Amino acid sequence: MEEIRDYTNEYPKWDKSMKESYKILVPDMLPWHFAIIEDLLRLEGYDIEILKNETRAVIDEGLKHVHNDTCYPCLCVVGQYIDALKSGKYDLDHTALMITQTGGGCRASNYMALIRKAIKKEFPQVPVVSINFSGLEKDSSFEISAKLFIKLAFAIIYGDSIMWCYNQTKPYEAEEGGADAARDRAMEIVKNAFRGGGYKKYKKINREIIDIFAAVKRTGEKKVKVGIVGEIYVKYSTLGNNGLEKFLLSENCEPVVPALLDFVLYCIINVVNDAALYGRGKFKAFIYRIVYNVVHGMQKNVIKQFEEEGTFVPVHEFEHLRACADKVLNQGVKMGEGWLIPAEMAALAETGVPNIVCAQPFGCLPNHIAGKGAIRTLKNLYKDENIVAVDYDPSATKVNQENRIKLMLATARENSGQIKN
Repeated sequence: MEEIRDYTNEYPKWDKSMKESYKILVPDMLPWHFAIIEDLLRLEGYDIEILKNETRAVIDEGLKHVHNDTCYPCLCVVGQYIDALKSGKYDLDHTALMITQTGGGCRASNYMALIRKAIKKEFPQVPVVSINFSGLEKDSSFEISAKLFIKLAFAIIYGDSIMWCYNQTKPYEAEEGGADAARDRAMEIVKNAFRGGGYKKYKKINREIIDIFAAVKRTGEKKVKVGIVGEIYVKYSTLGNNGLEKFLLSENCEPVVPALLDFVLYCIINVVNDAALYGRGKFKAFIYRIVYNVVHGMQKNVIKQFEEEGTFVPVHEFEHLRACADKVLNQGVKMGEGWLIPAEMAALAETGVPNIVCAQPFGCLPNHIAGKGAIRTLKNLYKDENIVAVDYDPSATKVNQENRIKLMLATARENSGQIKN
């Protein structure tokens, strides 16, 4: 009788012994935050490179190697990897790919298998590394010590503050390049803090970030504010959303992108909610509640600094986001970004940002239900809310996406009495 072989584990594995000799390629999902994390991981001895290839060739590679029923972010990620591996820039015998996994109901938790399948024929020697906190991929996961975990948490806080201040400065700079120079100085302060070991002084560092951007000369004019919500990849990634932030700036608007820390707190509190709703994982929920209280406390301190300085509207306080979610959707709805999407849309409306782009990637069922499906309820709650759901997929043209956003902006300007410059 012929032996039945199990091929599921026949792929190159990653282990910490490869740290010294391998370059690790990472897709650019979070441009603001990954710029800090890339430098941080290099300080830890890893040869990390955030991929910046964002041409149409990337999408075409994704289409060749990923089934067209798979969600758009997976297509973008796989396309970036394969385009990079084909570029000839890397020693393929000493190159690895890294991807994050939340462990939730989103298909992103299954990207590992999809990536391995996509590269198996042409690049069988390249390992795929998982970075996760859910115990996944034990034979090929990135080792994160408690100290590194803390550093990553601070990196997210600093990345949020720089992104938040920049987007509230760039549209109003009196001299071109003022906001960009402030961004570069703020990034260097953060990176130097990690290099010098003083990264935990988050109040001091965060206040420096705020002061640097507050010092940029402003025009004082008023502009339409546009919130960006949706699935986490297309919400932040310039490849995934066709440079949405830059487009809004070109349309004389202020882009308002919610903090990444909101998503982190969302993932933490969902574990606590599971124990309350379903009576399971009570000990784990107890630990997560402690972590939540610590991180949420840090967020409140950051918000207080924004309020004390006075130049910038503070980031959303997470307990307020939870209260906003309860007006629209039960917090048990947590597949993908779940209740966080309508919560952010409600919070934006309550803080003077009724105009919103809800970025919807193809194939993201939770996002379409919790995002697009909640729009009617939100409009009933907030009469001035002006939301456009924009689909991002390989067949949707950038022109069509931008035209849909321009229609939303026309309504926004009409509502505010502004005329486009």
